[in-house]
Amino acid sequence: MKKLLTNLFDFEREETAGEILAFRLFELGMAYWVLHYAWTWAFYILKIGDVVLPLGIAQHIDISFMFSHHLSLFNAAAITILLGVGFFRLWRFGYVSALLLMHIQYTARFSLGEISHGANIAGMVLLALALGALFFRDSVHAHRFTYGFSYLFLGLGYMSAATCKLVASGPLWVDGHHMWLWIGERTVDTFSLSGQIDYNWLQELTLNHVSIATLILSFGLLTELFAFLMWFKRTRPWIMTLLIGMHIGVLFTMKISFPANVAMLLLLAYPWGSWIDKGLMRMNVSIFDRRKHGRLRFT
Repeated sequence: MKKLLTNLFDFEREETAGEILAFRLFELGMAYWVLHYAWTWAFYILKIGDVVLPLGIAQHIDISFMFSHHLSLFNAAAITILLGVGFFRLWRFGYVSALLLMHIQYTARFSLGEISHGANIAGMVLLALALGALFFRDSVHAHRFTYGFSYLFLGLGYMSAATCKLVASGPLWVDGHHMWLWIGERTVDTFSLSGQIDYNWLQELTLNHVSIATLILSFGLLTELFAFLMWFKRTRPWIMTLLIGMHIGVLFTMKISFPANVAMLLLLAYPWGSWIDKGLMRMNVSIFDRRKHGRLRFT
């Protein structure tokens, strides 16, 4: 357990200038996707009239009040402001307030019964940042907690996805004929949009060889099952790279994109802080830790 906690959080290690810069880029990535969803949902909510599937807080209150008086737009504006407050460390409750309003926006948008995977990963990262700001006064500890929390629950999320597949269909979920069925279902969707059926090279290969379809599904299932490897530093880049590859495979075979998932995995998978430090050293750029020299102020 101690080894796991050290790999996830590593509170004792000093934070370098490159790691601080990498964390701020990570925050910007999260903010982009939260704002993307908040404003996209805001305009969609204006067209909703009834609650079909109550989610989250909507199971306890009538969320239909968000459908009128352009409240969804005001809510998106409030989320934007609160994200800025959190990013610039103006108020330690900035991120958690943005999270609560984001949840209201989420439950209103998906009250028709559809749920977004990308929104969930962006919300999870926002939750990690919110809890880090709330419970840790020291910026280094807040950063370490945010990363560790993200790794822990993203790993659990992907593992649970694989577990659900096995519970629903058993080991035969990887049968390539299932892939044929799903590609056919997606083809109906794309045909309704463009009026023509257009398979790419990977889809044609998959449809011509059931063994290849089975291999692709097996790769996806095993990658999700071993997602817990992102909890450990040595295996983190490898398993998260495989997860990115899995999402790219889903895009080419099923024409379903997960841009928020890929973006967050890219920002979390690799030692960007170390690479930035090496780049700064090569360029002979001097950036000092604010706690030692008082010159790096963004934390």
